[in-house]
Amino acid sequence: MTEMTDYNTYAQFKALVSARYSCRSYSPEPLDRGMVTAVLEMAQKAPSACNRQPWRFLVVDDAASRAKICGAYSREWIQTAPAYIIACGVHSEAWHRAYDGKDHTDVDLAIAVEHICLAAASLGLGTCWVCNFDAAAITRDFNLPEGIEPIAIIPIGRPSADSHRPEKVRKPLDDIVKWGSF
Repeated sequence: MTEMTDYNTYAQFKALVSARYSCRSYSPEPLDRGMVTAVLEMAQKAPSACNRQPWRFLVVDDAASRAKICGAYSREWIQTAPAYIIACGVHSEAWHRAYDGKDHTDVDLAIAVEHICLAAASLGLGTCWVCNFDAAAITRDFNLPEGIEPIAIIPIGRPSADSHRPEKVRKPLDDIVKWGSF
């Protein structure tokens, strides 16, 4: 691989990451299940500690189930999404660090969810991480088995014509990166 090819790949990835934003306004157009499957294939390929893959994904795209999502998260904008992915963790399947027992379910699932968000962006779809929801309601309303924890809801769909991509404001790299020691 040449240096130019490496740079082109980096530039494409940088453009994708820069284009991805938290979409909060969706077109009502239903999503083709093949597109959702393609996005979920990228989650399947996500790395996880010791390759444990402690995750399950529930796709919600029918009207009755969509209403249950809206009941667990009361912000009005979420109603515009034609589909949702409920990202669930399975703590019993996760790797736990031997030194202190740290459970890596949330870490592993976060990687998989970001794969979902980036894959969706690459297909021109919008997504948003939603973590401030009634997890007990999701567990109850979707009959999640014991040991399956809903960790995030990802609305997914085509951004509406009036969807606003905000400017990304980030801390300077020097504020978040230290070399050698703090």
